[in-house]
This record gives sequence, C-alpha cells and structure tokens, in this order.
Amino acid sequence: MNLPLFPLNTVLFPGCMLDLQIFEARYLDMISRCMKQGEGFGVVCIIDGEEVGEAAGQFASVGCEALIRDFQQRPNGLLGIRVEGGRRFRVQRAQVLPDQLTMAGIEWLDDADDLPLRAEHADLAALLAALAAHPLVESLGMGGVATGQAELANQLAYLLPLNAEQKVQLLTLDPPHERLELLQVLLDDLQGQMSA
Repeated sequence: MNLPLFPLNTVLFPGCMLDLQIFEARYLDMISRCMKQGEGFGVVCIIDGEEVGEAAGQFASVGCEALIRDFQQRPNGLLGIRVEGGRRFRVQRAQVLPDQLTMAGIEWLDDADDLPLRAEHADLAALLAALAAHPLVESLGMGGVATGQAELANQLAYLLPLNAEQKVQLLTLDPPHERLELLQVLLDDLQGQMSA
C-alpha cells in the first residue's frame, strides 16, 4: 500500500483532530488528489529536517492516517484543512518524488479491540475531562468523556505537552492499556519534576 506522507513537527493519533494550513504546491496537489479519491494521507513526526522546503531528512517509522474532515479558504488566502486521525501505520520504504512529496510503502498496524475504562483509569479520565475546558481543545471538539481505553489513551497522548519522542513511543504501543500505563508513568515524572 502506498501513501503520500506529510511530515510534521507533531504526532497525530487515531480519533484526534488537527488543523493545518496548506501553502506548498506539493501538499496542495496531494490534498486535491486525496479529496478527489476520497482517501487520506499519512502524518509522520519529523526527527530531522523542516516542515517547509525540501523533504524532511528523517521521520518516525510509525505514523497515523489523516482523513480530511473539513476545508476552507483562510482569510490569509491559504487553504485550511481539518483532519482526523485514522489508522496507525508503519513505513516500510519511502521515496522522495521530484516535487519533494514523500511517498511511502506502508503496512497498516492492527489495533486491539477497545476495552472499557477500569477503576485505575479514573484519574486519567478526569484529566481528559478537565482538558475539554481548554479553548484550543474545545475548538477541536476534543476532550470530555472517553468511551474506552483507546480513546482515552489517544486523546491524552495527543493533547498533553509531552515531547515528540514520547508521543511517537505512545503511538507505537499496542494495546491501549499499555499506552495508558506509559501515560501514567510520564505524568508521574512530570509531577515529580514540577514539585522538585
């Protein structure tokens, strides 16, 4: 399976929303093709390189499908799109095309069946509910009540101020309860640093 890639300085998770401004010709063409074909593109986190200009030198080997949910012309004349994270994938090979768009051969990663939240997830669920009041989170229509472990893990991993390496590690982990366990460890570390 081939998928066009959009390397970014962010990590997209399944079910999460991301707003993008598109202005480079390679990505305008990619978005146009995706919309005509009713398909998504892949978001991968940049490890080495820039979002703009030449193709990123290095990016994470695991990414997330981006499905276009809305688009509009911005007041600045640029194309604004809102995407929702779809399936996770692993990059098997990548090729930079002459227009600097990166095409990748990918394999979809199987997601474990989502399980209901358990008592030990109460603190994490309360944190997600509290995040819903943040204006940026609210504008994306995220936060609030999670219906299962995967939704809770994905939204917290996406919304919390973790570094890119931690987010990529969380995206790679399966099943969701392992993501939740790592999130709890990372949050405990953050709290320890803040109280030190």
